[in-house]
Amino acid sequence: MQTLNGQVAIITGASSGIGLATARLFAQHGAAVVLNSRGADALENAAVEIRQAGGTVVAVAGDVALPETHARLVDTALQRFGRLDIAINNAGTVGRIAPLASLEPNDWHDVLTGNLTSAFLAARAQIPAMQARGGGALVFVSSFVGTSVGLPGMSAYGAAKAGLMGLVKGITADYAAEGIRANALLPGGTDTAMAGDQAQKDWAASLHALKRIARPEEIAAAALFLAGPMGSFVAGSALYADGGNAAVK
Repeated sequence: MQTLNGQVAIITGASSGIGLATARLFAQHGAAVVLNSRGADALENAAVEIRQAGGTVVAVAGDVALPETHARLVDTALQRFGRLDIAINNAGTVGRIAPLASLEPNDWHDVLTGNLTSAFLAARAQIPAMQARGGGALVFVSSFVGTSVGLPGMSAYGAAKAGLMGLVKGITADYAAEGIRANALLPGGTDTAMAGDQAQKDWAASLHALKRIARPEEIAAAALFLAGPMGSFVAGSALYADGGNAAVK
């Protein structure tokens, strides 16, 4: 069943981890996917893989902290496929891990820019294209960090990820009546490069009621729900895909 047949989706942070798993799944469900990450080589490898599997894909490398990157992504979607239906704003950065008083202003700025300002820049470029076709779905990948828990050394990251929920609510207030649905996806610990070594993964697993961390494909499935027709009445929400982490604190 191709639940996204004929849809066009932008996916940032798509060269690995949750972004790549989402790109694969969306392409399998019939969407044309416009992929983004900073690393051009890894991004092209992802595009080749999806293309070889029968998907429709184009890669646009660039830094999500720059407004021109989002302009190019939207322009590519419109020029190549004629529309934009979905945006999975997944790219982010952990930044320097240190107690708050040890952070320099630049450390704070870099994390806020990479996670929250980049999401604003994405939405600012994506919403007009969705308005032009009468609606769309934006999904912002947040985290359990900063929403259900604080973790040592991650105050900047937690603040940025928590801020995405305020952005989602604001977009909903401004644009839901036009058929534009904005939601936040809050993964728990996930088996990606950001998860660290096995000891760090085991520690993260202990925080979750399921006593394991997620596979990227499990988080991609939650993104599919939020972006696709099964989530058609879900707007302004936070979906925890966190293995019960928030429930047992």
